[in-house]
Amino acid sequence: MNIFYKIFGLIFFSATFALAQNIEFDKANFPDNKDMLKEAKRNLDDGKDAFELGKKEYDFILEQFVTKNKYFPVSRKDYQRAGDIYFKKALPFLIKAQEFNPNNAKLNYMLGVINFNLNPQSDVAIKFLEKAISFNVKIPIEATYLLGWAYQFQLKWDEAIKYYQIHLDVLNVDAKENAFAIEDVLKKINECKIGKLETADPKRVFVDNLGSNINSSYPEYSAFISADESMMILTARRENSTGGKLDEMDSWPFEDLYQSFKVNGKWTAAQNFGPIVNTDDHDASSGLSGDGTTMFIFKYTEKDGGDIYTSNLKGNTWTKPEQLNKNVNSKYHESCVSLSYDGKRLYYISDREGNIGGGDIYYSDKDKKNDWGPSFNAGAILNTKYGEEGVFMHPDGKTIYFSSKGHKTMGGYDVFKSVYENGMWSEPINLGYPINGPDDDVFFVISGSGHHGYFASSKQGGYGDKDIYKITFLGNEKSPVLMNEDNLLASVTAPISEFKAEKIVSSGPKMTILKGVISDAKTKIPLDATIELIDNTLNEVIATFHSNATTGKYLVSLPSGKNYGIAVKKDGYLFHSENFDLITSQQFQEVIINVALKQIDIGQSIVLKNIFFDFDKATIRMESANELDRLIKLLTDNPTLKIELGSHTDSKGSDDYNQKLSQSRSQSVVNYLIGKGILTDRLVAKGYGETVPVATNDTELGRQENRRTDFKILSK
Repeated sequence: MNIFYKIFGLIFFSATFALAQNIEFDKANFPDNKDMLKEAKRNLDDGKDAFELGKKEYDFILEQFVTKNKYFPVSRKDYQRAGDIYFKKALPFLIKAQEFNPNNAKLNYMLGVINFNLNPQSDVAIKFLEKAISFNVKIPIEATYLLGWAYQFQLKWDEAIKYYQIHLDVLNVDAKENAFAIEDVLKKINECKIGKLETADPKRVFVDNLGSNINSSYPEYSAFISADESMMILTARRENSTGGKLDEMDSWPFEDLYQSFKVNGKWTAAQNFGPIVNTDDHDASSGLSGDGTTMFIFKYTEKDGGDIYTSNLKGNTWTKPEQLNKNVNSKYHESCVSLSYDGKRLYYISDREGNIGGGDIYYSDKDKKNDWGPSFNAGAILNTKYGEEGVFMHPDGKTIYFSSKGHKTMGGYDVFKSVYENGMWSEPINLGYPINGPDDDVFFVISGSGHHGYFASSKQGGYGDKDIYKITFLGNEKSPVLMNEDNLLASVTAPISEFKAEKIVSSGPKMTILKGVISDAKTKIPLDATIELIDNTLNEVIATFHSNATTGKYLVSLPSGKNYGIAVKKDGYLFHSENFDLITSQQFQEVIINVALKQIDIGQSIVLKNIFFDFDKATIRMESANELDRLIKLLTDNPTLKIELGSHTDSKGSDDYNQKLSQSRSQSVVNYLIGKGILTDRLVAKGYGETVPVATNDTELGRQENRRTDFKILSK
């Protein structure tokens, strides 16, 4: 017996609805159409057989959710996967039967259930379900539940609440037996109340379908981008999948990973990664590091529900995926992954035993062996008993985005954000409408600038089952350009990008993206160099990166709040240093610095940008330690080098004063090196005062450039 009969029972609707006459498929009702009746009954029986097979799958999923309270509450995708194949098979038979007799309650009910599964956002399911309950016959109370849900999908919140309330009234007849189902309906009623508030105050965004270069008639989802928004990976289920297999559950091709690059402001056609990354089985995108060089891949196995693998970009080639260790992967299901900006913490989703909900956010930190250490649940502020998915840690180092069925949702999964401050996560905030809606909104990622977000959705007017959409955040200064639902929902025929353009006013997160190309100063050949990110205040190397061996490209994320030192190093070359003082509040900026490393040779010189002195003094500040240690290592590794340490000032103050100050500062550096074991005869201190400017002295920025310490190779 169907679960809705077991749990919810049957009900007459005569007290609530205007009644219509139910007509059964029998001879008494169609005395003059025996042959047509026979054909209609055959269609009805064939359609009903397929429907009941689909309903059996459908109800099994529901039983897991409602009676076992697992992954609670139900999402539309869970229904959809359960019955799709059988429902699609049943539909043409039932439509033919409906054409003969449109006034049969159970037939209308079946058509309502099927159409809700196949396209819950259309009016068709509502039409059939409302007609089904208008007849004075017993049908499953599920009809009112699905009617409420269908109206919820259409953003008709009051109508949805009305039907949910009817459903709730019936459940309350046996409240103890129906406790889980009651909780589900109460949550859906609350979702409608939240949705009503959110849609009344839509967020100022453009939502654009990314178009045919990214999307197709097949499903596309799980998009991830590099911090500078130059690269995207995604999952697609297209007919050219690597293994050429079809999934028995839904008849779609198996999942493969694809990649696209932004060129002149447009995304290139998505290309399959090929057999090194993709296999004959399901392979799905699970995460991407901010610099776009480490990719995380989800691979499903029946043994443990799926694990996370990683692949790294070496030159122009991605390495064969390797499974993450058992501190991250378990016998349960691990899915979406996000790497912190410094690469030292991994956030991911798991449904392992002991969870707060269905899927929870976990994290693991790098251990002393540079592998992933023990995992910890991120806690009850982020995780709910209803389940989380699609975690994304922003490169600002403190803002996390994730999808949740809990918290204050509008239905299904909604995207939330939380900020880590003062040792704890803030209460998650719903990103609002139209980013979120009553369907599942998952796998949201956002660019380092904060101007654009990307997510997958099954919006009407898309290319296929699911498409990738771009969100452009406009900020709060101006009146909204978009004024209605049709404009807010991207479509192929009327993309929002064709509406009146408006300047982006969202200021973005407080962080800096540093990127560029590292090359040989003489040959211009790109170099595979090591880039160290140093917290100058703590004198700690907080992250290590590498430039691409083929292109020389690198990307480093710098959250505000620290004074950073950047050191670029490669054997046989002088190191290159940069300084970014982001301690004070600073909005987003993207800085391009191309670094030409100089080979160790006589006459070559570099500026030591992370040597600091007390104001107007020659006292070396402690923040200089890492820079000086690099210089010591260079001299130790090359024991015959003799160098000159030169200091320079700006033009403020007298010539004599500047000369003496610069000489004293040079000598302070020499004395420091001697104290660390470098022989005196290898070091020369020279003060240049203001005589060798590298920038104008008419601006503070120019004067800052002129105040510097450098060294030059005198002999080798």
